[in-house]
Amino acid sequence: MSALMNILQDGRFHSGEEIGALLAISRSAVWKKIKRLKAERGVNIHCVKGRGYKLADRIIALDPPGYFSGEHLSWRVDVLQTLDSTNAEAFRRLAASVPAPFAIVTEQQTAGRGRRGRIWISPFGENLYFTLALRVDQGIRQLEGLSLVVGLAVVNSLKSVGVADVGLKWPNDVLASGQKIAGILLELAGDVADACHVIIGIGINANMLNAGQEIDQKWTSIRQLSGAMIDRNVLLSELQRQIDGYLGRHSAGGFSALQAEWEVNHLWQLRPVILSSGEKKITGTVVGVDSSGALRLLVDGIERKFSGGELSLRLQDDS
Repeated sequence: MSALMNILQDGRFHSGEEIGALLAISRSAVWKKIKRLKAERGVNIHCVKGRGYKLADRIIALDPPGYFSGEHLSWRVDVLQTLDSTNAEAFRRLAASVPAPFAIVTEQQTAGRGRRGRIWISPFGENLYFTLALRVDQGIRQLEGLSLVVGLAVVNSLKSVGVADVGLKWPNDVLASGQKIAGILLELAGDVADACHVIIGIGINANMLNAGQEIDQKWTSIRQLSGAMIDRNVLLSELQRQIDGYLGRHSAGGFSALQAEWEVNHLWQLRPVILSSGEKKITGTVVGVDSSGALRLLVDGIERKFSGGELSLRLQDDS
């Protein structure tokens, strides 16, 4: 199926005869592949008699180098056409004893996941779905604030491709012009008291204009903000470079070395918020984060700290 997408990705019409010749199949087999592509991957294809087949919107396929080499870490990058989720694939590879570090990107997720069990909308060929698996040998303290550090890498990646007014929302949402543009999901595999693995999942809305499904929060994409399609390979390359750099800084100095930078990029710094944990709600003012990445809130004149994967934060005046 990827061979067919390689032909169509230029956004021009291609006749069934042309496609059949390139793929060494019959015109009827071409039509069957077109139908499968539309049904299984949700790709919108115009079929015009006498002209052939054309993508409704151009897709720039993912085609990064097979290996990333950075200053601090290096890893293999595998590109897949479709997955349930890149994080789930990382778990399967670790269970099969594939050595970390390694990275996975896919053109589509059929069961993409966000924090707190939310669905991550993942249409084919539009956004960036990326997971990096790393081995952790120094215990759980090496993980302190890691999710927030990855957020800094994502923010700087977006800034480098021209996204303005972008920043962070504790603990790991990335907002642009007040709307969600990226999310981060960190998961652990193994014993955190010993050697284990951390799975870093990142989703960035790149070229998506219409989610096609209901999303329960305001969202945007690089293309919506800029009015132009972005080459996701450029974004992926910059994301890996930024991750490599920030992981090196985190390893050398811990989160405390990046705490001030994170607070500068926190969009809700010094703003009144509501922190939710299940049915429990706490109102306060954000005063920052501590050296481990926990949220610092001023509650009734007293500073309190909060951390945990099930916490949710929103502005008090958010209708």
